[in-house]
Amino acid sequence: MSRTQGRIQKIEPEAVDGELEEFYGAVTGLLGRVPHFYRTISNAPFLAMLLLPINAAAQREWPGTRITGKLKEMVVIKTSHVNGCDYCYAHNTSLGQAAGITHDQIIAMSSDDYLTSDLFNEREKAAILWAENMTRNTAQKNGEVYDRLRANFTEGEIVEITMLCAMFNMINRINDSLDVLIEEQPEIDKIQSSLHLDPAKMGDYLRWLADHWPSEFDTMNKQAEDAAA
Repeated sequence: MSRTQGRIQKIEPEAVDGELEEFYGAVTGLLGRVPHFYRTISNAPFLAMLLLPINAAAQREWPGTRITGKLKEMVVIKTSHVNGCDYCYAHNTSLGQAAGITHDQIIAMSSDDYLTSDLFNEREKAAILWAENMTRNTAQKNGEVYDRLRANFTEGEIVEITMLCAMFNMINRINDSLDVLIEEQPEIDKIQSSLHLDPAKMGDYLRWLADHWPSEFDTMNKQAEDAAA
């Protein structure tokens, strides 16, 4: 296996047409580019198509969420660092910097220094600590960590933070287990244009997905197989 490929053959944008090409256009519109993560999971096209709106809505800043993009990226960076997912860490330190996270904050989050650092306010510390405990699977038994979170966030905000952290634990596992290759930095940095989610683009995608949802599924799976070949 070549290290330039990873364990699963990526479906490259130039190899797709039809619905897959339109889907890749939606990925670019919502996430700023078609990352290797989506080029990989599009081997299972229907799962990739269903994941995209959850991924974008949970992670990006938009009017339907109560958490800022900066705080969200702190949660994602801490989750990815605890898991040791180099792929997600590389992408989200880039998106985090676009959201206003400084280099010094990234370094502090990569250790326990954030808990005593003046670089973070109490809401940020509580969210990062919650993400760390969720990722280490200690959140359920650590009442103090939850109490600190509850003192700084509403229940709706807590659900958003918790779902985001859980989603990235899944994405971390996918990228690591399938050995998804990290892009070159200029390609990674295309993510920065997607910090704010355009609700109109999300609406367009959901309508497209509903309109193109088939009654038979073999054709799309065959398209993916042919594109990966």
